[in-house]
Amino acid sequence: MNRYAMGIDIGGTFTDVVLYDREQGRRLTRKALTTPGDPAEAVLDAVDQVLADDAIAPEEIERVVHATTLFTNALIEHKGARTALLTTEGFRDSLEIGRERKYDLYDLAAKKPQPLVPRDLRFEAVERILADGSIHRALDGEALAEVAEALRQADVSSLAIVFLHSYRNDSHERAAGARMAELLPDLAISMSSDVAPEIREFERASTTVANAYVKPLARDYLDALGERLGQREITAPLLLMLSSGGLTHVGEVRRSPVQMLESGPAAGALAAADIGRAEGLDHVLAFDMGGTTAKLCLIDGEEPAIAYRFEAARERRFAEGSGLPVRISTVELIEIGAGGGSIARLDALGLLKAGPDSAGSVPGPVAYGRGGIAPTVTDADFALGYLAAEGFAGGAIEVDLPGCHGALEKLASQAGLDEEKIAWGVHDLVNENMASAALVHIAEKGRDPRAYTLVATGGAGPVHAYYMARKLGIKRIVCPRNAGVASALGLLLAPARVDRTAAFAAALDETDWSELEDAFQELEAAARQVIADTGMDAGQAKVQRLADMRNVGQGFELVVNLPDGPYTAASRDSLLQAYAQAYQAHFTRLPPNVPTAIAAIRVRLTAPVEKSAEDLSKGSVSAAAEKGQRPVYFPEAGGMVTTAILDRSAMAIGDSFVGPAVVEEAESTMVIGPGAKFHISDNGNLIIDLPEDAS
Repeated sequence: MNRYAMGIDIGGTFTDVVLYDREQGRRLTRKALTTPGDPAEAVLDAVDQVLADDAIAPEEIERVVHATTLFTNALIEHKGARTALLTTEGFRDSLEIGRERKYDLYDLAAKKPQPLVPRDLRFEAVERILADGSIHRALDGEALAEVAEALRQADVSSLAIVFLHSYRNDSHERAAGARMAELLPDLAISMSSDVAPEIREFERASTTVANAYVKPLARDYLDALGERLGQREITAPLLLMLSSGGLTHVGEVRRSPVQMLESGPAAGALAAADIGRAEGLDHVLAFDMGGTTAKLCLIDGEEPAIAYRFEAARERRFAEGSGLPVRISTVELIEIGAGGGSIARLDALGLLKAGPDSAGSVPGPVAYGRGGIAPTVTDADFALGYLAAEGFAGGAIEVDLPGCHGALEKLASQAGLDEEKIAWGVHDLVNENMASAALVHIAEKGRDPRAYTLVATGGAGPVHAYYMARKLGIKRIVCPRNAGVASALGLLLAPARVDRTAAFAAALDETDWSELEDAFQELEAAARQVIADTGMDAGQAKVQRLADMRNVGQGFELVVNLPDGPYTAASRDSLLQAYAQAYQAHFTRLPPNVPTAIAAIRVRLTAPVEKSAEDLSKGSVSAAAEKGQRPVYFPEAGGMVTTAILDRSAMAIGDSFVGPAVVEEAESTMVIGPGAKFHISDNGNLIIDLPEDAS
């Protein structure tokens, strides 16, 4: 009988696999170092281990849910497919020109994001469609044969087709795509009318090119993973996590892999939101820190906020506008810092720096004993006593402590400090950088960090959460069980979800309401079909209608949640009220007597999974929790302090303690400072209340 759900999350440093036993409520977890050359290798090794160690038959797995940073890394590292662009005559360079706005006004040497398609692989089609969708110049089909021959000679494996105003009339794109598929049957083709049918030429082109750049990679990877899972007789459906926090089937991702760019972090935000609901929290700060990056998500209410734009491959990590714009639906996350593998060094002025360069999984931190020579944040955490060599990452890594200390001593010598001080400096610097970035983001949202509870996940999140919370003025931290694999657990909570968008340009007072309703119903029908193909009940899916709206004359829109349809002329006032509320929430005041317009429409369909989130949260073992002591560094206590080491699996619901303490489990470690009180909640979560004088 099918009884297990499997979640697989590939990160930059670790690959996590979780099996959830629906009958007994057990979580079976494995961590393995990511294998960048062949990401599926680490996945399959971890799957083999968990199946063998727990005597699970492959046919007992009912579904497999997967998230990966593979496609994001391909964009960042410019290691995608050799891609070409076919665009309207005269618009070959719009991809490189981009926007006039500079992300750093006063830096004369600021670098622009490098286009994924070089100029010699950008081709022009003889055609022209006007802004109202009318054809000004018919597509020259014969000229496409010359382009196809040039693509063949250039050994191009993927093509993005982006014609002017195809969001209003996609006939030319469809015809060009069909012709290219006929002439070059092995070519992967991405059309903007499929990937991002929205106004704004540059953003639409950037999104479509990004999709084309990773499409062959996604196709080959998903085919190979499915085949290799099949060789292990795992025949359960393979579902993929989207950046929006929903699930879809393999075919949808093969069509539009750009939707997966933020899939892993989105799963972590879903897990944090579930934890917040279970604990009755209204305001959650989801903090996910892994081996490569640290992400933050503000959750006000029960669900993470959704954004409709994203930047990949930024030239400067925290500078908005320095990356490639991608128009996808995504959980609203920000990158606030580096991860455990971030390399520590002294800059030209002798100042301590950590990141953005990362040791990743190859060679990894020095402590991993895999050839790394530069000290990292993880090495500093070992030296401070926060991490233990024995049983680290569930025993997947044999830790090289002498090598770790040697690398830190070398850095300490360069700085004129002792090893203990340099290790704390690295740890504190990373926390300070993350807290500073978090404060800026929270302030931009008009929020006060002190109103939030920090939910710490990821392999390194619980290690750094305590001192980051102090810097933010946060008084409570929640650390769930199996925090180190929370993103993989979040995959098992995700609903099937589909987002669809279409252009619809009209002033609200001039809208053809039957045309608007027909457009929404067409989008909903397409979305329901994807839900059905994913294996969920499309009839039970929840429908949310949205629209991109603005005041007439404004240059940009707000995405507004709309009331339910169907729409008629009587719906005008309710749509206008929804827009006014969204505008006031964002800008405080609504301009008087200004007409409102719609620029695009969207639908969001979600179908929940069978199991509730609470089923994944319960269970605890009553036993003696303290398993030993070791020296651990706490600056408020003056340095190294002999500290109790607690076994998370032996802590029972209702147990309470006082810090300092280190709470260990196979996938992560929670560091708790002196004077903090902590206990295990009814949901099995570790709740830490910081002392009143902590700041």
